[in-house]
Amino acid sequence: MAALTQETGRQVGLLVNRRGHVEAVIVGTPKEIVIPPLKRFRTGRQRLRGLRCVHTHMGPGGLSRDDLADLAVLRLDMMTALEVTEEGLPGLVHSAHLMPDGNESEAWRMLEPTAVHALDIDFAETITSLEEELARAPSARPLGDMRDRAICIHVSTGSRADAEDSLSELGELARSAGVVVADTIVQPRNRVDPKFVVGRGKLQEIVIGSMQREADLLIFDGELTTAQIRALTDSTDLKILDRTQLILDIFAQRAASREGKIQVELAQLRYRLSRLVGKGEALSRLTGGIGGRGPGETKLEIDRRRTRDRIHHLERQLKGIERSRAQRRARRQRTGIPILSIIGYTNAGKSTLLNALTHSEVAVDNRLFATLDPASRRLRFPRDLEVIITDTVGFIRDLPRDLIQAFHATLEELAEAGLLLHVVDLSSTVYEDHMRSVQKILAELGYGNIPRMVVFNKADLVEAARREHAVRRHGGVAISALDASTLPAFIEAVEERLFELLDLSPSVQRAAAELHKATAHLDS
Repeated sequence: MAALTQETGRQVGLLVNRRGHVEAVIVGTPKEIVIPPLKRFRTGRQRLRGLRCVHTHMGPGGLSRDDLADLAVLRLDMMTALEVTEEGLPGLVHSAHLMPDGNESEAWRMLEPTAVHALDIDFAETITSLEEELARAPSARPLGDMRDRAICIHVSTGSRADAEDSLSELGELARSAGVVVADTIVQPRNRVDPKFVVGRGKLQEIVIGSMQREADLLIFDGELTTAQIRALTDSTDLKILDRTQLILDIFAQRAASREGKIQVELAQLRYRLSRLVGKGEALSRLTGGIGGRGPGETKLEIDRRRTRDRIHHLERQLKGIERSRAQRRARRQRTGIPILSIIGYTNAGKSTLLNALTHSEVAVDNRLFATLDPASRRLRFPRDLEVIITDTVGFIRDLPRDLIQAFHATLEELAEAGLLLHVVDLSSTVYEDHMRSVQKILAELGYGNIPRMVVFNKADLVEAARREHAVRRHGGVAISALDASTLPAFIEAVEERLFELLDLSPSVQRAAAELHKATAHLDS
């Protein structure tokens, strides 16, 4: 190895398995080697990878920061650097291995530099002892808990408060997806690192922390680029998710109706297609020929074509559903029955309000995006005003574009609403931010001009001064959907607003209600 380094002027390296067989030969630059993806060499939560890296350094010097980063991030058995003298002879050997109970600053143990002829390391015994210590280390994972454990990461280029609010919401999204949040990290930066998001050094710290917390998933608070996803997955065995993927995963878990499942699959495929722009890890070793044309590119094109074909098939199915919805809307319009749509930030209590008003049993859960499939019910107000009231999917800041596009047929129902009931969780410390997010999405959908009435829900969880301030600042009414005694004033306010908007007298409304009853069988 020393002679080859002297001859080529480049570092050379070997990846050696525990049987002493060479798994890979690496030729680098004068300053570094780049270890190829090691996905076929799997690790466990309490195991090392089963590979040691032995490579050369031109001139004197110990293990570099990149060497130690690779040791930690890739969970190698050992990292060894061999000095090569100006004469091309082997010099001192520098080695390090991970520490079972190390922290971020003491994650590895550096062995004493030794001349090649004086090396006396029982490698098999050392690695066996290390893995035994790893197995004995106290587990952060409760016995029998097989859920994914995640570290949630936010790279902040703005204020600390905004970063913590966004990260808190990401944690709630993770928990809604059935993931245990093992740790949360905010990293202030002037700009997001174009390759590793957080920078390679910080990624090293995060991966070391994931070992100690037994995390197997990194969730980034933002949308990752294709290059970032590739760089992160090549640098660690941890699963990588961004905010969009996490939301899509939640929607996939919750979708119950045929329409909802089609919409979620469509959004997932569109997200995937936008990232099928180069050779992924499964294709990286399959290319050949001039310009890289070969089996890898062929498989990539097959993936693209199959994805596009599936997208077109799902879009045709959704168009059929849209036609059915349009027919139902037309029948409703002929009856003259006003439509109310309940909108709001996710987990604001929209379904709870619908149940309270109509004595329904729409599924309610204290999780984000508990409701995906819209539900419509009839509601008669005290002054003989009959309406159709519809629950909708919750909104969230930075709602993925692919998701909005896929749920277009569902959200299109909002266009027919005479009044939007904007439900706001008053107990949230950032409820005004949530209101702005909902208003922004409505504007993007083209529904920003539909009359709205603000409904401050969960008002029983805040002090009276805060309730009064919110109502005075934004108008609307404060209620608790779980407390029936708070609803009469709200119902009266909605009724008054509807009469004002629709300019309907009670007699006209009674006539419309009778017509609706006479044509109700058409809806079935």
